[in-house]
Amino acid sequence: MTLRVSIAAALLLGGSITAAFAASDDTAATVAASAQVDPAEADASLPRFTPSEDDTSEATEEADAAIAEDLGSGMASWYGTDFAGRKTASGEAFDPGEYTAAHRTLPFGSRVRVSRGGKSVVVRINDRGPFHGNRVIDLSRAAASDLGLVSAGSGQVQLALLD
Repeated sequence: MTLRVSIAAALLLGGSITAAFAASDDTAATVAASAQVDPAEADASLPRFTPSEDDTSEATEEADAAIAEDLGSGMASWYGTDFAGRKTASGEAFDPGEYTAAHRTLPFGSRVRVSRGGKSVVVRINDRGPFHGNRVIDLSRAAASDLGLVSAGSGQVQLALLD
């Protein structure tokens, strides 16, 4: 009963249960004192997560490779600032800085990995085309730049459907 009264009194007066135990039991006071840790020391002993420089790109590439459906290869071209802000076939405004592309038949929102010369990008299909020559995909300027297609205007690429 004395312990309950001590706990209730300590809590009502803004104290802690540990203080109430310490008031009624020397053993509890010893335990409470040994349980107190300097916050700086406690933080130093916790494990820390440090992201790698490469982030998760390797894991993402491996996961994408496992679920990719090969679409073959063909010529890619790109379109840029002349079309910025215009509506695409999906209804959204074209932004040459985003990783998007036009394809004749793939559903809007499909993600396609486009590879060329050891480089690859993932684009989202948001437009229809290309309607010129034997080209299989039209890339945004950002995607074309990463693949080294901007100065050439077009080039051979490999396509893989991710989802």
